Amino acid sequence: MKRSISMRLSVMFAVVSLIVFTLVGVGLFVMMQRQLFNELRATLDTRSRVATLIVSHSPLAAKWHFVQEKLADLSTPDSHTKYYIESPDPRFTFGTPINGTPTAAPQGRYAKIRLPGRPYDVITATYDIPGAGERPDLKLVVASDCERTERMLHRIGVALGVLIALATLVVLLLSRAVTRFGLAPLTRLSREATQLSPVNRRQRLHSDALPEELHELTTSFNGALERLDRAYERLESFNADVAHELRTPVSILIGQTQVALTRDRSVMQLRQTLQSNLEEFERLKVIVNDMLFLSRCDRGERASGLIEVSLAGEVARMLEFLEIPLEEAQLHVTMHGDARAPVNTSLFGRAMSNLLVNAIQHSQAGTMLHVAIVQHREQVEIAVSNPGEPIDADAREHIFDRFYRLQEARSNSRENHGLGLSIVKAVAEMHNGSVFVRSEGGINTFGFSVAAGGGSQPAPSSEPSQPRRAGRTTLPAQVST
Repeated sequence: MKRSISMRLSVMFAVVSLIVFTLVGVGLFVMMQRQLFNELRATLDTRSRVATLIVSHSPLAAKWHFVQEKLADLSTPDSHTKYYIESPDPRFTFGTPINGTPTAAPQGRYAKIRLPGRPYDVITATYDIPGAGERPDLKLVVASDCERTERMLHRIGVALGVLIALATLVVLLLSRAVTRFGLAPLTRLSREATQLSPVNRRQRLHSDALPEELHELTTSFNGALERLDRAYERLESFNADVAHELRTPVSILIGQTQVALTRDRSVMQLRQTLQSNLEEFERLKVIVNDMLFLSRCDRGERASGLIEVSLAGEVARMLEFLEIPLEEAQLHVTMHGDARAPVNTSLFGRAMSNLLVNAIQHSQAGTMLHVAIVQHREQVEIAVSNPGEPIDADAREHIFDRFYRLQEARSNSRENHGLGLSIVKAVAEMHNGSVFVRSEGGINTFGFSVAAGGGSQPAPSSEPSQPRRAGRTTLPAQVST
């Protein structure tokens, strides 16, 4: 069974009201009880003064019968008030002893006792009367039945209990109505949320007329919808780009195969067709492998097998690996700075090669590439700079998105499938780093950072680095910006 906030609030209000009403009722009851017993003790004091005055005027035993007659007249017909005089001289006595079980601690001359066979207590007041003439020292005990007082207190207690119960019930009903009215904006918000549909992803919850508490919640919810909408758009774009990228090599494979099957071909011609198809299969393989790699990164995978190395040494090895493309493009490279950091050398090399290939593809012959390694506290930045056309701010925001290409660079889309810089971003995130791009003064700088490990190292010479010649090897996935 689902719990209702309105009902919970109503019950909570009712419980709080019950506690408050009970405390107030108990306080009133205690005050009234004290007041009634104070009045009862005051009555005993008045009657004891009258009895004391009567006894004081009878110092002789011969006149003691007048005292007995007057005290008998003072005793109430219903026996609610009794007098008892205790004396060492039997001639100066009156009444019967008041013996019972004490029900409360004595308070001075006052005491409460329960007589045998009686349902109510009796309150007594004891007074000492000094002797005079033949009369010795006497002890006067005045007793009053508490039946009327206790019955009144019982009725008052029952009345307070009934009033408290009725008041709590009224509070429960009223709080139910009040909470429903107070939670009406939440009900409208819930009803509006149920109307959200994937058909209209731009639909948002209205927060203008909501209370402050719900306004913040609605703003956060709308923010989550915005993020989901952007993620959905990226997913749609990613799916479209994947389909586009895969369609091209598949179309080429189908077209070449169909042409080869139209007529008889020589062995050499078939070999050429198979060689062309193999290139397209290699392209498909690279795209699929890169997509699988990015998928693992999206699931939060982190780099493993970290080794603390000199990043300058790793960059130097990549420059040696790219010696032939650099020579063909007639480019020179300088490198500044060094730092030690724990990295997966394979992933780091992959990201570094993508940055360098990106710079090679977008640099004019005879220009200079710059590689800078700078440590900033707990991060080490690796940046590759090359002269090039300025990149506007909007393009820089998406430059590391998957399959993203600048319009002017689409001419080489056959060789590059637009995942290189996305892989750089994935490698940086796997090393708890980030990516960045800057374009100013005719220089475009692409880079990424990794978590730092060791201290900084002295910067190498500022002369252009001279990569050593390496064997010809298949280049890693390239990127176009």
